[in-house]
Amino acid sequence: MEEKKQIEVKSEEKTDNSLVGATFIKYAAYIIIFFGFLWFLLNYVFPMFN
Repeated sequence: MEEKKQIEVKSEEKTDNSLVGATFIKYAAYIIIFFGFLWFLLNYVFPMFN
């Protein structure tokens, strides 16, 4: 006699908060570096051409 077993598969989608935080920190660092570079250009490089 053959027995059939039913297997129930549950999948839960979770948001990984540590991954979201790490991504936010990474892009925030990119933005800070970009504005720091822009500030450097405006304060030190562009005045040299006057």
